Amino acid sequence: MKYLLYLFLFIAVIACKKQSYDIIIRHGTVYDGTGKPGVMADIGINADTIAFVGDLKNAVGKNEIDATGVAVSPGFVNMMSHAETSLLIDSRLSSDLRQGITLEVLGESSMGPLSDQMKKEAIDYMKKVPDWAYNIDWTTLGEYLQSLEKRKFSPNVASFVGANTIRIHELGYANRAPNKEELEHMKALVKQAMEEGAMGITTALIYAPDNYASTDELIELSKVAAQYGGIYISHIRSEGNNIFAAVDETIRIAREAGLPAEIYHLKMAGKDNWWKLDTVIAKIDKANKQGYKITADMYTYTAGATGLDASMPPWVQEGGINEWIRRLKNPAIKKKVLEEMRTPTDKWENMLRTCGGPENVLFLSFAKENMKKYVGKTLAEVSKEYKLTPEETVIQLVIDDSTRVETAYFMMSEENIKRQIQLPYVSFGSDAGAPAAEGMFLKYKDHPRAYGNFARLLAKYVRDEKVIPLEEAIRKLTSLPCGNLKIKKRGQLSVGYFADVVVFDPATIQDHATFENPHQYSTGVQHVWVNGTQVIKNGEHTGEKPGRLVRGPGWKK
Repeated sequence: MKYLLYLFLFIAVIACKKQSYDIIIRHGTVYDGTGKPGVMADIGINADTIAFVGDLKNAVGKNEIDATGVAVSPGFVNMMSHAETSLLIDSRLSSDLRQGITLEVLGESSMGPLSDQMKKEAIDYMKKVPDWAYNIDWTTLGEYLQSLEKRKFSPNVASFVGANTIRIHELGYANRAPNKEELEHMKALVKQAMEEGAMGITTALIYAPDNYASTDELIELSKVAAQYGGIYISHIRSEGNNIFAAVDETIRIAREAGLPAEIYHLKMAGKDNWWKLDTVIAKIDKANKQGYKITADMYTYTAGATGLDASMPPWVQEGGINEWIRRLKNPAIKKKVLEEMRTPTDKWENMLRTCGGPENVLFLSFAKENMKKYVGKTLAEVSKEYKLTPEETVIQLVIDDSTRVETAYFMMSEENIKRQIQLPYVSFGSDAGAPAAEGMFLKYKDHPRAYGNFARLLAKYVRDEKVIPLEEAIRKLTSLPCGNLKIKKRGQLSVGYFADVVVFDPATIQDHATFENPHQYSTGVQHVWVNGTQVIKNGEHTGEKPGRLVRGPGWKK
């Protein structure tokens, strides 16, 4: 009888003891990432994992956050990040974290595999722009990712392998098809990258040397990625005059290589092309109904950002920047380039013509000190200073700065942006680095998407203009991209998932970056956790770097 009494007392003590968690987020409106409306609930986190979702009134947390009146969601995914260099310069990635980004997906090109010549070219470029210099202590993509791991970083990181990187590795900047042996070497490099954790294969087909690649070449490389469960993701060959053929090519690669495909930063570039969105949507819908998985991502601005290379024919750029400049200095070649720049064509993407004129071209960055006075000016303004035509000025600026010159082109329709946001298969990517509003970053202009792309979605298009409901926006920022990339245990607030969590105020979240003053953080994101470690607290970076590598389905540990 005495033993029974002790047993009952022991059970009573256990029953009265409150459940304990490392972190409890209380009383928030929880959006689980699946597209369901938000519900009042608490979140319990232990170590790096979501341990409970529901009512935790009888539990205690070592650290507790009151989320009354605000939203709690999975961490957001930047599906098209150019933080490859940002990670090496300032791995806090402040501009993205303050918008709730907990996963950066690197793409369009990749930081490996590198040949000795590619390393030399990178070092030579860094001599021109020492602010962006870093130590190249890797060769393969996997070694780059391991190098990041040693340096530590705040958000999680995933990467594609670039078909252009692989092409340069084997062919340099030659405008020709690989021979059989070279193609086999290229396929072997894709195989290696997929086994090192690449999410799939990526292209940027309006740029040299990417646009030297045939569709058949891309299919062969994509077949290798398909064997490892990867996807094909592409800045397609045209976003304007020839976009129908470019979308058809993307669908063909998906069909013949046997893998899903995604279109980077979906857009109809140029006023004359804005009407084409209906046909593009119809092509994607038809492919999806036929069983091919075609998705897209986008940024929330009417201007893109790239370089002056996007205003010159690809053939003149063969051989890389030095050969490109050498040709431009040849009067006969320059005359031919000018003629092609002024002639309407569907054979290459001429953004100077697409955007409607030099007043719609804004300069963001130059390498040389004496050229930085043109940052923030339009091509129309600089052409007057140079006393040259816009086309001649484009050529002279590349020669004078010895770079492609970072440039914004205003060329998209606000109405199309709203329609694309509503497409169920569209996620979001900044198509930018992730700088900090301090130090050497302030020497350069950035496209405001680097600071505001995701906050702008939630402020302008969800709260103010009600283009889509908040729960759908959160799905597009979380579970949709994670599902497309076959990433497990991320993208939802579910028990057993990694604790990548954002607490933000839907009523006050706001982007502030502009083209005139881009280095302004978005506000309204109060707290962010990455793998259970708080990286944003009361809107400020904690300095913690708990990010992990998120490797693709073909990774061989």
